Amino acid sequence: MPSNSQFPFIRHSGRCQAGFTLVELMIGMTIGMLATIVIMQVFSAFESQQRATTGTSDAQTNGNIALYTIGRDIQQAAYPLFPAGAPATADSAIECTTLSINGAAAPIDLLAPVVIADETGNGGDSITIHYGNSGSGGIPAIITSETGATANERILESNFGCRTGDTTLIVNGATCDMSSASAVAGTTQITLTNTTGAVLDANLSCLGTWNEITYAANNENLERTLSTPTVTGAATPTVAGIVNIQAQYGISDAANSNAVTAWVDAAGGTWAAPSVVNRNRIKAIRVAVVARNVKKEQKNLAGECITTSQCSSLNSASPTGLCAWEGTSASPAPSINLSGIDSDWLCYRYRVFETIIPLRTVIWSRGTL
Repeated sequence: MPSNSQFPFIRHSGRCQAGFTLVELMIGMTIGMLATIVIMQVFSAFESQQRATTGTSDAQTNGNIALYTIGRDIQQAAYPLFPAGAPATADSAIECTTLSINGAAAPIDLLAPVVIADETGNGGDSITIHYGNSGSGGIPAIITSETGATANERILESNFGCRTGDTTLIVNGATCDMSSASAVAGTTQITLTNTTGAVLDANLSCLGTWNEITYAANNENLERTLSTPTVTGAATPTVAGIVNIQAQYGISDAANSNAVTAWVDAAGGTWAAPSVVNRNRIKAIRVAVVARNVKKEQKNLAGECITTSQCSSLNSASPTGLCAWEGTSASPAPSINLSGIDSDWLCYRYRVFETIIPLRTVIWSRGTL
């Protein structure tokens, strides 16, 4: 083994074993704190950007779903076709000027395919849609006899597609009557809950379940209300993040034309409650759905919200800001203003989705209007 002289003892000074001085510790802590601040700022900025991106993506998804939901029901709005072989002047429900339900007078608006209520609140317009869900399309059949096995039974050319419990619609000239089928027998017999209007040669349709569906934006949700001709349902939230709906009627110059010549709000003396003739000039519905990112952006140094700007023009092409669609001087676009919901409404990011939906049976019925 080597001798100890080969490994001389190394003496360390006391200073080398003393550790960090207070000054060194404070410098190290300062550097660490500065690094932490920088990291937190970067993380905060990244997190804010991530929430903005995620929120915008959610708004885009919600807006698409809301518009699809509304559009799907509007596409089904209104009434069945005319009886097979009927002349061009065959009775149509959209020609009726009076309506009764089980013998009691009812609002004529129940016969309108789509009704817009203009500016019902901070959420903008509401849209009410009427249609049945019969699997056979509710094709009318002529009543061939008022004499059946019972007082309420009627004989039809064919009761094909009719089921017990269906809502029935009887059209006789300009008079419409709604009831329900309490029984269906054979191929021609139907028993009605109420026989008002069920006279010889009148047209009777089995509509399945008759739906009255209302869409409105409330509490930052798209709400859907499902009613029947006699019972008003409760509003049900269906899509979150929807803050506004705007809708207009697309009208023709005359009832027997299918060309949309103007877009109008459901307001004023003519279109807030249109007559039957004017109602049948409505050939399409234009709808805009406004979805909002839930994240509120910071105000500028002057305390102003600059994330979104108000629509620059309601009657010119290529407007900027929060707009429903392009408008013209003859057909201005509707105004979107959410100040009633939130005074800082321009501090949010929005997505607007719009479409045009033709009213199928009004277009099909052009020749009889």
